[in-house]
Amino acid sequence: MVPHLENPEITYQLLWQLGRIRAAKGDREGAIGQYNQAVNIIASLRGDLVAVNPDVQFSFRSSVEPIYRELVSLLLKEKSPSQEKLKQARETIDALQLAELDNFFRDACADAEAKPIDEIDPQAAVIYPIILSDRLEVVLSIPGQSLRHYSTPKSQAELETIFNRARSSLRRTAFEQERLPLAQEIYDWLIRPAEADLTANGIKTLVFVLDGSLGNLPMAALHDGREYLIQKYSISLTPGLQLLDPRPINQVQLKVITGALSEARQGFPALPGVANEVADIAARIPTQKLLNQEFVTDNLQKQIEKQSFSILHLATHGQFSSNAADTFILTWDGRVNVKEFDRLLRGGQQTSRNAGRRRASIELLVLSACETAAGDSRAALGLAGIAIRSGARITLATLWQVNDESTAVFMSEFYRQLSQGQITKAEALRQAQLSLLQNPKYQNPYFWAPFVLVGNWE
Repeated sequence: MVPHLENPEITYQLLWQLGRIRAAKGDREGAIGQYNQAVNIIASLRGDLVAVNPDVQFSFRSSVEPIYRELVSLLLKEKSPSQEKLKQARETIDALQLAELDNFFRDACADAEAKPIDEIDPQAAVIYPIILSDRLEVVLSIPGQSLRHYSTPKSQAELETIFNRARSSLRRTAFEQERLPLAQEIYDWLIRPAEADLTANGIKTLVFVLDGSLGNLPMAALHDGREYLIQKYSISLTPGLQLLDPRPINQVQLKVITGALSEARQGFPALPGVANEVADIAARIPTQKLLNQEFVTDNLQKQIEKQSFSILHLATHGQFSSNAADTFILTWDGRVNVKEFDRLLRGGQQTSRNAGRRRASIELLVLSACETAAGDSRAALGLAGIAIRSGARITLATLWQVNDESTAVFMSEFYRQLSQGQITKAEALRQAQLSLLQNPKYQNPYFWAPFVLVGNWE
């Protein structure tokens, strides 16, 4: 017997406890049934989170997230789970990603209909790494093929330690002897078991739905012992397959609005290379430039309202954090918080409250000098949040404070590739990263690895 659903925030927790009791007794199927009911109730709360007890919202990490992870653990406990269980595990992780974003914003911001990967890109595989208490599970989705999974028995604490060490090894002063063994170990967990399937199915793009602190780690820098992952595949990230209807960027006219700060501002250091970065973009694509004193919030909003554009390029400081209040973009006159992003970018047009997206699309949002908050294992939530709130089909951002000079080189090549109109955005990113990797000055992953795409990679 469970309480009436007038008290859903109590009901789902009771169902969770009943599921744990069944699991402890060895009744896995019964436990899965209880967990499913709990997850369904949580999903029913998404549309009205603001009305839920604030204590429930703010205890997400302890009272909501474990339910999803424990359900996935039960679904994948068998050596060879059924396709039904693999699909449910994948859907559960997608649902967790949405729940995390809802909790980040304190509202239901990311309703969208997941699309089958086959409909998005027949040459893209989706990789779901899932961090559980006693192992790392990976679910692999390849168009036209059955789902498969593979796992590595490691405690969550061990996994987090290695992920954090790998991130630290990507600093500019690190030696290969520190960096490559870690990059190879994670490659062995995430990619090695899938190599034959990826090759046999002609996969060209790897799309990652990254879990936890893995989101702070660039997949491009994983290494197979001979070469980096970016040398073999285009790479993109997504919070799940909740994407807008795909439309390749070469089907729209490229026009850019740039907002940039090259001078020191509000305690943040100067970015002298930004002026060259913006000039290089303007030399390739029609561009409306807002630089330094011109790059104030009102000016940016006015340009957005009066111009038709496909790309918004912000070359300025910013931070991604697991706390929405600490996720922002710097302008000359202040900071634009992630929650204010949709208001700024909608340009006077109607918005869809349910989807948290502008009806009119920005094809590409570029954030070329942002970084994930130091010491924040969930900082990538802020990146996903900005990508969602902007309404952009895809967001190109940086995981750490990048080198000014190399970024100008990178952006010049990225836009050169885009302007040719013959390749996907993920492949344009890959070619720009390879241009740095092949330059003796910038071979260290510190220079080329932090650039990541989030969203529709086509």
